Amino acid sequence: MLDSCHQKMSFSINSGLNANMDSIDLSSYKSSLGLKNQALRFIWIIVWYVFAKPFPRSLGNKWKIFLLRLFGGNIDKRAKIYSSAKIYMPWLLEMGAYSCLGPEVDCYNVAKITLGPHSTVSQKSYLCSASHSISDRKMALIAKPINIEEYAWVAADAFIGMGVTVGQGAVVAARAVVVKNVEKWTIVGGNPAKFIKHRVVEDV
Repeated sequence: MLDSCHQKMSFSINSGLNANMDSIDLSSYKSSLGLKNQALRFIWIIVWYVFAKPFPRSLGNKWKIFLLRLFGGNIDKRAKIYSSAKIYMPWLLEMGAYSCLGPEVDCYNVAKITLGPHSTVSQKSYLCSASHSISDRKMALIAKPINIEEYAWVAADAFIGMGVTVGQGAVVAARAVVVKNVEKWTIVGGNPAKFIKHRVVEDV
């Protein structure tokens, strides 16, 4: 009797899962960004690849700032961008004085990404401002801005999810996965990122 009830319950749950799976249809998925956006990004990729990436490491910084501004970026003249950084939409990037996008950073700014003054995003980090709605049968694109506030540091190979604010002076440890806001002057790490301790800056 119990086995029979268990089998019926299992069948009911599995049927519900199969019904949900069958309702997902990506055959007619269409990007909401539009052809104009895609064309601009295509031109931008060529411009960055040809005129910026050849510069070794961090050389030619003023020229790279000029290119980003040419495509609508709000970049302070004292910001620093490494040649190997990947910027999806320069017109949705804002960088304050002495902020830095390090080597091989992936700045996926479908929504606006802001780096405050004296903030740093270290090598191979991923700033991901977009995803897809898992409750929509066509998995529509969704996007929310990312804000890295002044004096904050995102260490190497970290992931910052959409809608996240890394507060003033906060530190995101290497390879952390951040999907929620990080409080000011705290240190977080792990997957998902959790509070480690408060950050105290001392004169040395």
